[in-house]
Amino acid sequence: MALALYIHWPFCLAKCPYCDFNSHVRERTDIDAWQAALLADMRHEAALTPGRALTSIFFGGGTPSLMPPALVETLLREAQRLWGFAPDIEITLEANPSSVEAANFAALATAGINRASLGLQALDNTTLKFLGRLHDVTESLSALELAQRLFSRVSFDLIYARPGHTPAAWEAELNRALGFGTGHLSLYQLTIEPGTRFATLVREGKLAPLNDDEAGDLFNLTRDLTTAAGLPAYETSNHARPGEESRHNLTYWRYQDYVGVGPGAHGRRLGMATVRHKKPENYLRASADQGHGIADARALSPSDQAMEAVLMGLRLTEGINPAQLAARFGFAEAHLIDPAKRQFYTSIGHLADSGSILRVTEQGAPLLEALLAELVPDALVSA
Repeated sequence: MALALYIHWPFCLAKCPYCDFNSHVRERTDIDAWQAALLADMRHEAALTPGRALTSIFFGGGTPSLMPPALVETLLREAQRLWGFAPDIEITLEANPSSVEAANFAALATAGINRASLGLQALDNTTLKFLGRLHDVTESLSALELAQRLFSRVSFDLIYARPGHTPAAWEAELNRALGFGTGHLSLYQLTIEPGTRFATLVREGKLAPLNDDEAGDLFNLTRDLTTAAGLPAYETSNHARPGEESRHNLTYWRYQDYVGVGPGAHGRRLGMATVRHKKPENYLRASADQGHGIADARALSPSDQAMEAVLMGLRLTEGINPAQLAARFGFAEAHLIDPAKRQFYTSIGHLADSGSILRVTEQGAPLLEALLAELVPDALVSA
């Protein structure tokens, strides 16, 4: 059975736009203390999941590409000792494409990283400035080229459906992106989250997001272009050449176990939801005092697990096997997926239902969130 490990590194570059400065930025980092805390956290999780070889490891968080390579190497060596590695283990590093971070790529590859995920976000400087990014396109493409030389697999992400984003502009940008030859792309629609600078601009009438129809047209264009280029969607926002899907993220979407270590890291293992202390100082203190950094560990009810498995699994192009999930969590299949809604949305082409596999069609994909809300019975949600 698959087991994934997520390692969260909380530190960012000064004035990083991605994080809460007060809790994340530190002038000095005691690497010895962090190594001891992360190793203790890993050992705690390994004791609970014996005999489970790791299929993937993901270094994420603030600026993990600025982790000292020696620390990365130490963590990987201990992870292999504790769990063992699957023969084709995927070890991903999340990185912003700045020249400062790219300078660390070679040493990180030597330490054991074999896949890079770069946050390019856009391929023009005006948009990068609008998004609040610190890098420019020249830095982005230089980092991408270096990553492709050093790591066996590379992914990068872009944000589309930005205010004023036209189909012609997105088609040109996406075709350029596809021409770089990576085997994986993450393509996200811009969302206006409450409490953000974008939400304030919308409220003040200074920013006009695309409407649903315009965003839907760009979503369909994205599917058409990536499929034609040999990187079809395998999840709502993720596209890959066959065999280059993110194994780590597939663990999440297939609702398999993963353990999370480091400040703020979440995990799902053995029917438990875990979350680590978010503030670095609290995490370090907890790790020293109790041998792990867990702030909360909550047993998930069968209905919680079933609902999460359905909601995650239907994001995948491969879909779900409702009968298997029902048996796994101890429900009748009709209690897992509303039979009437299942039949209705299949009849109008939003779902494809073979009897054993249920999946969202291309026609239904732009409406995924609404479909999910309809398909999961109220009784399961309230159980």
